[in-house]
Amino acid sequence: MRDWTEFEFPATVPGPAVGRPRTPLSQWLFQHKVPPAGPEIGESTVPQHSWWKVMSLTGVDYFSTLSYLPSIAVLAAGAVSPIATLLIVALTLLGVLPMYRRVAEESPHGQGSIAMLERLLPFWRGKIFVLALLGFVATSWIITITLSSADASVHLIENPLAPEALDGQAVTITIVLLLILGGVFLLGFTEAVNVAIPLVAVFLGLNAIVIITGLIDLAADPVVVDDWWAVLTSSGGGFSGVLLPALLAFPLLVLGLSGFETGVSLMPLVSATGETPQERLASRIRNTKKLLTTAALIMSVYLISSSFVTTLLIPPEAIEPGGEANGRALAYLAHGFFGDAFGTVYDISSILILWFAGASAMAGLINIVPRYLPAYGMAPEWSRAIRPVVLVYTTISIIITIAFDADVDAQAGAYATGILAMMVSASVAVLISAVRRRQPLSIVGFAALTVILGYALVANVIERPDGLAISAMFILAIVVVSIISRVSRTTEIRAERIEFDETARRFIADSLAYDGQLNLIANRPGVGDAAEYAEKELNQRRLNPVPGMADVIFLEIHVVDPSVFREVLQVRGVEVDGHRVLRAESPAAPNAIAAILMAMRDATGVQPHAYFEWSEGNPLLHMVRYILLGRGDTPPVVREIIREVEKDPAERPVIHVGG
Repeated sequence: MRDWTEFEFPATVPGPAVGRPRTPLSQWLFQHKVPPAGPEIGESTVPQHSWWKVMSLTGVDYFSTLSYLPSIAVLAAGAVSPIATLLIVALTLLGVLPMYRRVAEESPHGQGSIAMLERLLPFWRGKIFVLALLGFVATSWIITITLSSADASVHLIENPLAPEALDGQAVTITIVLLLILGGVFLLGFTEAVNVAIPLVAVFLGLNAIVIITGLIDLAADPVVVDDWWAVLTSSGGGFSGVLLPALLAFPLLVLGLSGFETGVSLMPLVSATGETPQERLASRIRNTKKLLTTAALIMSVYLISSSFVTTLLIPPEAIEPGGEANGRALAYLAHGFFGDAFGTVYDISSILILWFAGASAMAGLINIVPRYLPAYGMAPEWSRAIRPVVLVYTTISIIITIAFDADVDAQAGAYATGILAMMVSASVAVLISAVRRRQPLSIVGFAALTVILGYALVANVIERPDGLAISAMFILAIVVVSIISRVSRTTEIRAERIEFDETARRFIADSLAYDGQLNLIANRPGVGDAAEYAEKELNQRRLNPVPGMADVIFLEIHVVDPSVFREVLQVRGVEVDGHRVLRAESPAAPNAIAAILMAMRDATGVQPHAYFEWSEGNPLLHMVRYILLGRGDTPPVVREIIREVEKDPAERPVIHVGG
């Protein structure tokens, strides 16, 4: 018999290892996984860059909208397009920018406004709310991928030097671009920042040349400006006749606000200085605010100037669907000002940055969604792996492209719905934050912003209900997958690792030293006095085959927030008038008990014996209570969890049930 007197129980025991991929293909697919969000990310594990470099990666999404937004603005607002664009710029600088500066301050580890709202709603309410928000996030970023690729196809097909055989092949070309994008992520996308910098610099430079040339032409021919102003004032409605159409059109122009949520999600990439973690975090927040502010100022200048130039210099019929400038207003001017050689260079730059905007959105999806659903138990564990989810997102993007016939205008409503829903949620989060901080000016400002964004969302849904329909499809798909996954994963051991405090380790070592056995009595916490434990021990010795002189330890699980899935399980020892008790907090009692029993077996090589009483009541109701509340008919669930983890019956902890 082994001498246990010198045995020291380890402080930490890892949870059961997840099955490793066996085939070369599965090993390749699951090679890279998304790290968890939050401060637990080691700084050394995330490559970091200067804030202006990260701004370029954000900018491929944000700045690339110049390729199609001016034509959408003219199509939506006509002659009042510059006024509607001016409203968007004012909303950006006075509302959205301060809002996301606050989000960066309160969610500095890349989780964004979703995390802010999740903290406000505990238990299942918070999880369900996050699922809905993730549906809108998926809508926004999936449509970013498909819309950007579709517009890249338009720039390719409409180029005068392009072969005529490409006419009518927008869907095929877009699908090819999506497959290339997915292929790049499958191979490994590690140099995104370095690729984004020259793309953004060249694209902004070419647009500056086109816009400045257009402004020079307008200055040389002021009649055009006079004619435009005459059109604005000819309606007889005065100022309201101009402002009202602009207000009606601006919800569709929120495409020019994309990039802010991506900007805060990329905060872990922003380099920081400081000697302590607190100093580095404060530095990262300051640098992210510089990123957001600089990007907003650059984009505001380009939006106003491009809208003015395209509205006044492009014939209205060219902007209409099927026209030469539809979806590519600035490219149309580039060809008109400088000829096909320069125009082709502009088209190539647009195609590359639009394609890369899809890469930015894909990166956002890869980094945001897997940080929530698997942590809730609402997606398979493989969804943390990058390559499988890239295949899923690419497939969905191809389906969306076929459904919309690769039409940029047709996808604008869905894109705007996703962006606006994300921004409304962010505005609500910062408004609640301002209320909690008791900041009157911020409360008024963010309340007004919430109303404006809410109006824009409602107006956009009324005008383009397809956007809400697509978002609803994403939300429904996420909810269905989440429910199926959560139910199918209920019998997993959910502990990443099990940590035992000094007292708990001493209890286990003493019990082994007494008789070389581990006998645990499961107890649902009650009054917690000595009489409770004495009665429980007496009943178990009467109902179950507890050896007469065996040393026993009580095991108690206090259920907290059953909506959580995986966690670190901390076990502490407590002595109550001579009765030794192991206590832990967990979202689900059976899973925690199974994890502790397996950890004790793995650390000692001794099979623990656990003693239970049968629960009274309907087994089906117990199962529902277990899934939703973390408690139910515990003994059979504990045994099933252990059975799934340990395939050899002779090696399993032994479960005894009496009563």
